[in-house]
Order: sequence, then structure tokens, then C-alpha cells
Amino acid sequence: MTVIIAFLANILVAIAKTIAAVITSSASMVAEAAHSWADAGNEIFLLIADRRGARTKDARHPLGYGRNAFVWSLIAAFGIFTAGAIVSIMHGIQELSETGPVESPLVAYVVLGIAFVLEGASFTQAMVKSRRLAKERGSSTWDFVLETSDTTLRAVFFEDAAALIGLVLAGGAILLHQITGVAAWDAVGSILIGILLAVVAIILISRNIEFLVGTTAAPKLRARVGTALLALPQIERVTYLHIEYVGPNRLFIVAEVDLAGDAVEHDVARRLRDVELRIEEHEAVETVVLSLSVDDEPSLEFSAS
Repeated sequence: MTVIIAFLANILVAIAKTIAAVITSSASMVAEAAHSWADAGNEIFLLIADRRGARTKDARHPLGYGRNAFVWSLIAAFGIFTAGAIVSIMHGIQELSETGPVESPLVAYVVLGIAFVLEGASFTQAMVKSRRLAKERGSSTWDFVLETSDTTLRAVFFEDAAALIGLVLAGGAILLHQITGVAAWDAVGSILIGILLAVVAIILISRNIEFLVGTTAAPKLRARVGTALLALPQIERVTYLHIEYVGPNRLFIVAEVDLAGDAVEHDVARRLRDVELRIEEHEAVETVVLSLSVDDEPSLEFSAS
């Protein structure tokens, strides 16, 4: 729903900005139009990411299809960089030498104001969801958005935040152009919007790459998983724990554990499998693999802090 709201908002805003760019001949409005069309196109990639990443695991993909979400989100982030950042910067550079008054500035201000309301509504929805999830995990909103494996939520959050900042930059650039009569201010606005988009794209690209190649689970997540394992009556201690994201909010867990009691090998194998099945009932666990600890291996300790 977050992505759909953002997509509809971006389509409406992109159309309005395009019309305003034609009427005003403003470089900043051209940059904002490119920005919104890039965002709208990226939402399509994010919808594909959600759909393909949600497919159920099968024999060919025993860890599921969740990493598809990171791949398509990476493509969307490249779209922001190419269709948004590069276009805005190049157009701004080309317009630096232009002179002349702003044409129909009121049109630009009205469109920017409407766009701010629509983008603000989309950003508010993403912010509320991010704050709620961050509170559940005992994290700040900023840290949660940066660290979350929910790549579509992060993309919408950053895209909408950048959109709001970009609208302020565009409005300020047009205002300075109108006051001073120097068209370079409008061009500078376009360049600044492009730089803003480039920064956002680089953040999103780097995070998706980290999840694709494998990134260490956050200490708080590791502590929660370890504590949950030790809370099971069948497990006395944990000596090894590996946690890997195989999709948005989907975990692959490998652990070495010491089971309670001293059962024979056949019974131990059955008990291990029963524990694995119980853990896999959790909505965030895609697959778990447990093996037995060696007696002399030190136990892992997990802090809730």
C-alpha cells in the first residue's frame, strides 16, 4: 500500500510539473518534472520487487525468492540516478548561461504547493509506518530506515523526503530568479536537485548491494534471535549463530546448539528437526539449520542492549 500511494502521488505530481515546466520554461521545474517521472517509474520497479520477492520457496530456490526484492530495488535506485540526478544536473548546467525573466511564476508556485501536499501525504504515511516499526524494535526512526531489510519502505521514505526537499529548492530558486532577474539561480536550483537525487540514489544503491552480497545482522537482531533460541526448552546453549537476510524481513538462520538431556543419536536428530520446524513457524524465518555443538565450544552470550 505504501508503494501504491507513492506511485499515484508521483504520477499526478509528474503531470502537473511537466505542464508547469512547459509554461514557465524553468530549469528547476524541468528538474522537478524529471524527478517525479523517475520516482513514478521507480515505483513500478518496487511493485515488481514486492511481487517477485514474495514468491514461495521451491526446490530450485530453497531459500525463497526474497532477494528479487533487492535486485529490483537496486534497478529502481539506478533509475533515480540516471533519469533524475543526471538529467537535472546536465539541464541545470546548460541553463547557467541563460538570461531573462521567469514566465508565469504563479503557475510554478501553485504546482509546487500542490505537489508538496501530495508528496507530504505520501511521506507522512511512510514516516508513520517507519516510526511504528522502529519503536517496536527499540530503534530510532533514522537508524531503522537505514538498516531495515524492507527495501521498498526505505526507497519510498527517501524518495518522498528528497521530493519535499527538492520542492523547497525549486521554489527558492524560482523566487531568487524572479527577484534578481538572474536566470542562473533557476539553473542552480536544477543542479542542487540533481545532487540531492544523486545522494539519495547512492544511499539506496549501497544498501541494496549490501543485502545482495550479504550483510551482518544488526547486534539487536542477533541478540533477539539468540535470546529466542535459548528460550526454547529444548536448547541449553548456543555456540554458533549465523543470520542472513534472504529477502525483506526474511531470515536464514544457522546455529550450533546443545540440546537438553543426553538422548541417543536417532532421537537427537528427530528433536533437532522438530526444533527447526518450530522456529520456521515464525513469520520472519525462511529457513533454519541447526547442528549440535561440541562440548568444549564456548557458549554465546546475548545482551538485550
